Amino acid sequence: MSRLTDPEDLDRIHHALDLAAKALEAFTPGEVAAQMKHGDDPLTAADIAVDVALRSALPRDGEGWLSEETADDPSRLDCSRVWIVDPIDGTREFVMGIPEWCVSVALVVGGNPMAGGILNIASGHRIVGSLDDGVTLNGEPVTCTTRDDLRGALVLGSRSEVKRGEWSSFFGTPIAVRNMGSVAYKLGLVAAGLADATWTLVPKNEWDVAGGAALVAAAGGTVMGLDYQPVKFNQAETLMDGFIATAPGIAAATQALITEVQGT
Repeated sequence: MSRLTDPEDLDRIHHALDLAAKALEAFTPGEVAAQMKHGDDPLTAADIAVDVALRSALPRDGEGWLSEETADDPSRLDCSRVWIVDPIDGTREFVMGIPEWCVSVALVVGGNPMAGGILNIASGHRIVGSLDDGVTLNGEPVTCTTRDDLRGALVLGSRSEVKRGEWSSFFGTPIAVRNMGSVAYKLGLVAAGLADATWTLVPKNEWDVAGGAALVAAAGGTVMGLDYQPVKFNQAETLMDGFIATAPGIAAATQALITEVQGT
């Protein structure tokens, strides 16, 4: 079977994460000044420094670029291979000193998430992988969990969504919900087998989701949109309706649970 990615794509991702880690050495989480962007999202000098580091390492001629911290260039829509990054996903947690933030990198080919990398320096997690090579956590092979029963499944929910009451309907169901920041980090934990599922039923941008989605898929999991179809990236409109990511054995049961909850 032919490869879907270039063998050196993972090397590029590792190198980019190394450069991001180096750039972050100048900043101390919890002691970083922030300004507010449109939509009341924080922005720090660390976000910009990591964005510069990632862009220096990832795109080559003919490859597109989409980053939360870079003005969008529509020419990416004409590229088959596109790098989608969030220099710091969970900037709010980064500013507050909560260890639930990460650098997120995705390689999307033909709209499909093919390879990704998540680096959470605070927790000591580097999760990297591709559909060709599988996933590693700190260099050791990992996969999604083998759970096939939704009862007791660990589902990672958004701290902000839980605070707004958007998960209230799930608290009386058989799952165990743990809330935390950073969409990308939650997805990375599912890929690494450290949680069974995560989802959000409200809009998120592609850069929040792409890196973690690539890792979940590479680890054998299921990633879908709210229509229960495979997610596609590098779209003209970068705001997604939401997503669902699960270990493979509970995908159907998760769909049924969400459908039931949304119908009540």
